[in-house]
Amino acid sequence: MPHLPELSPNTPDTLDARLRAASPRYSLPATPLRSYLIHGSILLLWLGLFAMAFRFTGVLAWSTGIVYVVYDTVLLVFVFWQTLRLVGPGNPSTGSGRTDFTADASVTVGVIVAAHNEAAVLPITLAALLGQSSPPNDIVVADDGSTDGTAALMLRLYGLAAPALGAVSAPSPVHPALRWLRLPHGGKAVALNAAILQMTTDTVLTVDGDTLLESEAIGAVRGAFSHEPTLVAATGVLAPVCDASVGGRLFQWFQTYEYIRNFLSRYAWMRLDSLLLISGAFAGFRRQALLEVGGFDADCLVEDYELIHRLRRHGAMHGLGWTTRVLGDARARTEAPGTMGAFLRQRRRWFGGFLQTQYWYRDMVGDRRYGWLGMAMLPVKAVDTLQPLYGLTAFFLLLFYLGRSLGTGTLGVLVPVGGVIAAKIVVDLVFHLWSVHLYRRWAESETGSARRPRASFGYAFLAALAEPFTFQILRHTGAAWGWLYFVTGQRAWGKQSRGGLLPPG
Repeated sequence: MPHLPELSPNTPDTLDARLRAASPRYSLPATPLRSYLIHGSILLLWLGLFAMAFRFTGVLAWSTGIVYVVYDTVLLVFVFWQTLRLVGPGNPSTGSGRTDFTADASVTVGVIVAAHNEAAVLPITLAALLGQSSPPNDIVVADDGSTDGTAALMLRLYGLAAPALGAVSAPSPVHPALRWLRLPHGGKAVALNAAILQMTTDTVLTVDGDTLLESEAIGAVRGAFSHEPTLVAATGVLAPVCDASVGGRLFQWFQTYEYIRNFLSRYAWMRLDSLLLISGAFAGFRRQALLEVGGFDADCLVEDYELIHRLRRHGAMHGLGWTTRVLGDARARTEAPGTMGAFLRQRRRWFGGFLQTQYWYRDMVGDRRYGWLGMAMLPVKAVDTLQPLYGLTAFFLLLFYLGRSLGTGTLGVLVPVGGVIAAKIVVDLVFHLWSVHLYRRWAESETGSARRPRASFGYAFLAALAEPFTFQILRHTGAAWGWLYFVTGQRAWGKQSRGGLLPPG
């Protein structure tokens, strides 16, 4: 990686200038014809399929649902094919997803804990970081204008007196690696950028204030970055934890299997050097690369997702060969929404930010310069922009046919449509069970936390049966709300309760 002169801790303007130079949103490039064709064809296809609902009476009347089912099945087959390698023993040279490296202690690792009113869970998060088998060299709590007693907690537990706003404290007398950066409330991305400028480590980890790392996690990240010079971003494997209420446990159940499938999908795309989704709740970055592209973008709803696009774009344009990966042996638990309202708000923000990023980087879609990333991953993401439209259309057409059948006393189109749905449920069931099997081999360990959600074949079976008519509809509803957020330009994050990581009582 080319040498980049170190920035002074007091040069946020320089970081902003690099962001403006590396991000296409400041001077949006012309949309190439291939991008118009790919995105436009997806909308035109939906319009044609929707029209067929009023033209045909057989199974073709549900053509929107058939195409939706076929698309999702093709992606499952792709993930299955790419994850077959996980059945064999871990081997880093073949991209198994596990690092199996001895961490090089000379590679320094700094952790930024982004926290806004996280006093309830912050001690648990910091205890997990301080108890790592390969401890970080530096931990900076980026306190984004907390008003909940965080200041009293930092003094009582860590001996850290409140520094001036915008300043970082001296090291903790109790834990010398720990420092406190106190900031006015400006959002997560602003807090992360301020902390990056205070650090000098080779690698920077971002950890949300409600994310609990398992003891080997930082060692796995340190090993990966010390042995892969072109690696600029890596994510661990997260397990969702919700509160102990009935609703919380139900949402945890669905999200556990969603997270399993998602991380196996990330592994599959990593095999094609096309991994874009690095979860900011637990992510590692090469600090020099972060500085080179200008850090996190505070104007994006999903600053972690946008940053990976920017890193990959910058790396390709300058011939740097930068790569990203998911690490199966870097594990953590993170607080997840446990109520319908919180879940919908989260997915609204996620999907709205996804649409922002897809729009800003639309010129990369179908571009051969980015390899499989441009020719496969980004076209798939173009399809995903309208996935909620396809999914909700298929669902409401199904309800319409069901109502009509009840009114006429005949099954009509429900018979062939029911056959398609039954076949898809069988496919989903097989993939759920396959995912659980691989996940247990890849990311679960006997030394993991006792409170970490465990993948169960029985519950996976039930999730496969229930999800298409419940959780999947909620996901699409949140995504449709994200479209409204994107179109109207809203940026609010919404609030989430904390209870999943707290000890009972």
